Amino acid sequence: MTSTNINAQPEGGVNKLYFAAWRWHFYAGLVVLPFLTILAITGMSMLWIAWIDGRDGERTAVVPQEIVQPVSVQSQAAVAAVPDGELKQYVAPRTDDVAALFRVDADGDAIMVAVNPYTAQVIETFPRRSGWYDFVDNIHSELMLGVTGDRMLETAASLTLVLIATGLYMWWPREAGWRRALIPRFGQGRALWKSLHGVVGIWISLFLVFFLISGLAWAGIWGGKMVQAWSQFPAAKWDNVPLSDETHASMNHNRREVPWALEQTPMPASGSNVGTEGVTAATISIDTVDMLAREIGFDARYQLNVPQSDTGVWTLSRDSMNTDSTDPMSDRTVHVDQFTGKILADVRFEDYSLAGKAMAVGIALHMGTLGFWSVLANTVVCLSVLFLCLSAVVLWWKRRPVNAGRLSAPPMPKELPLWQGAVLVGLAVSMAFPMAGLALLTVLALDTLVLSRLPRLRRRLT
Repeated sequence: MTSTNINAQPEGGVNKLYFAAWRWHFYAGLVVLPFLTILAITGMSMLWIAWIDGRDGERTAVVPQEIVQPVSVQSQAAVAAVPDGELKQYVAPRTDDVAALFRVDADGDAIMVAVNPYTAQVIETFPRRSGWYDFVDNIHSELMLGVTGDRMLETAASLTLVLIATGLYMWWPREAGWRRALIPRFGQGRALWKSLHGVVGIWISLFLVFFLISGLAWAGIWGGKMVQAWSQFPAAKWDNVPLSDETHASMNHNRREVPWALEQTPMPASGSNVGTEGVTAATISIDTVDMLAREIGFDARYQLNVPQSDTGVWTLSRDSMNTDSTDPMSDRTVHVDQFTGKILADVRFEDYSLAGKAMAVGIALHMGTLGFWSVLANTVVCLSVLFLCLSAVVLWWKRRPVNAGRLSAPPMPKELPLWQGAVLVGLAVSMAFPMAGLALLTVLALDTLVLSRLPRLRRRLT
């Protein structure tokens, strides 16, 4: 193993900028590598659990028959299987050889009931969002720590953008050319690991940025307070339609289920004579609403939410985020007045804002719901991220001084040229991603107010 003089000062402006980028890369890596490892492992697990076993029992097999029982008969069987249960949702079968699903709530618990659509017999019941997919999803989205976990992951994801920027600066071809940057050199020892780390990093950098941005759009601060709040679907588009006090996010249940563009948009309310022609039957029921869904284009799997109050509406929806389809551009949400059967709103992909359209497609790519090819592609990205985390640790291990008793961070160059540019970059990152800015300010305050007063601790962290 070769050691490096961590106190040696680089010569030349370019070298000083390189060492400064390397130092930021090192410290950002200390923070984000554990989180990136968790996100890659849980993300890959979710991909394959959803593909192999499905979510919420939507792949419960049945034997196809000629006659399908009315949805009302199926729902009655589902409600009867749960004592004191109340019907909340119907999920139509994806194909003719799988069960229909019903969500029935009782005593504050959501129960999923799988029903044979041909015999109306209950196959199984199980708590909603209780499978392995949801266990892993809770880790992936909030580390099972609620809001605290969400903020931690948002900070780590924001700082990963700094990690990518500094990594690209260091590996960007200058005199050696693009061949060295894009094709690994199979040498020995640290040189091999450095080449593999840089090449894999530059190849997946664009994909990793995409995954980070699409994930951050779900985060509480950057997504919920900044981007999503300014990109929601305009409720004013539904002229003269009475609106409820609740938003579409009220239909979420322990997991994001409503399209990103609609979450903060108010729900329409039943109880008026407005709307366009919908259910033409004399009776408004789950059967006639299901017939309307088929008539207006909801084929195969779709979701039907039952009205829950006097002003509630029937809601028909299909989107790729919920694996209803593999085409995010076919996303559609329709609200039907529970009293008149008229269609109050028909929201399609083309009605979304530009940010909403980007998120509809982005989340489908992020979650790998576009088909088996997207599962494989996302798996490659996850494995690449895990390799970057592993190789980063190996590179640090190989360059650290023996028995140094310190982290062996790259030295901070003195008299750094163009430091004003670095400050501007830091300010830009802080303004664009508040949690990253908070983390950078925290590090600066720690360095100025604490480490500078404790020389021994400072030496161990450098």
